[in-house]
Amino acid sequence: MKVTHKIETHTRAGEPVIRFTVENSFGATVEFTNWGARWITASVPDANGALANVLVGYEELSDYLDDTYYMGATVGRFANRIARASLVINGKTCHLETNDGPNTNHGGYSGFHQKLWQWEELPDGLRFRLDSPDGEGGYPGNVCILAEYRFNEQNELLVRHRAETDCTTYINMTNHAYFNLSGTDKKITEHWLQIPSHRILDTTSEFIPTGKRIRVEGTPFDFTVTKQIGKDLYEDNEQLRWNKGYNHYYILKDELSAERVHAAVLYDSQTGRKLIVQTDLPGVMLYTAGYYEKPDTAVCLETQFYPDTPSHPDFPSCLLRPGQVYEHHTLFSFKVAEK
Repeated sequence: MKVTHKIETHTRAGEPVIRFTVENSFGATVEFTNWGARWITASVPDANGALANVLVGYEELSDYLDDTYYMGATVGRFANRIARASLVINGKTCHLETNDGPNTNHGGYSGFHQKLWQWEELPDGLRFRLDSPDGEGGYPGNVCILAEYRFNEQNELLVRHRAETDCTTYINMTNHAYFNLSGTDKKITEHWLQIPSHRILDTTSEFIPTGKRIRVEGTPFDFTVTKQIGKDLYEDNEQLRWNKGYNHYYILKDELSAERVHAAVLYDSQTGRKLIVQTDLPGVMLYTAGYYEKPDTAVCLETQFYPDTPSHPDFPSCLLRPGQVYEHHTLFSFKVAEK
């Protein structure tokens, strides 16, 4: 494995923003930046051995400084939405930043995605560190965060998120990579997708969970059997309309466990590239980029805790107390299948 880095731009405060490249012996590469601890490229082979970048993002590192789509970012303190931008811990109400109407999304204006992280090179990847101070974004606790990426000879990227706190708080982290296995910006409607989940969370038009779980059988949301993303994407369905496509949380577990389970399999029959996602987290957010400037040209598979967990005592808890460790893993495996 070969790990290199290069300063390509600077923040407005003059701090260096770095591109890190991790290359295996077969020439496949993944790239990262310390701005938002982002995963920005993945150049992996197709069925003919040709390499192409299958992550949607920006060519220039400087463009990530003004990114509003969370491209490849480490998201926190709380991935996805919290209703009314407030949560209660030990009887005390914490008021969070409202960056999504009356709600908060992806950590608010103080989210991890627009922080410059400390870093260290590993033999097979990168480890990023961020210290989030008490009260940042409205969340209690001084929290030490690690985001670690490790790449191997099998074209597998292991993402590890770790956190410790000095005060009880909520943590829910994810990586927000946008995938297009064609290596182009064409629509992902012809990509094949399988998600082994029979239930999604019902949401309001503000994308806030109602608390209900919906069975996917007989609905456009059923990916238990592999189908093309575009098959039902444009159906006349209320949830699909207000979400501008898929923007839904698929339940993988009802209770938290260390077991790593399959979250999704994404396949492009034109190139033969396949992506297998496995995680120990309780669910995965399927987002077909309906709110991106080029809608439906990428798909996100964000492994995370349930959205709005603090408002629902029956959801698996991501409350972190002093002395405990938040640590979760997601494995992204890039494979090749016959076309």
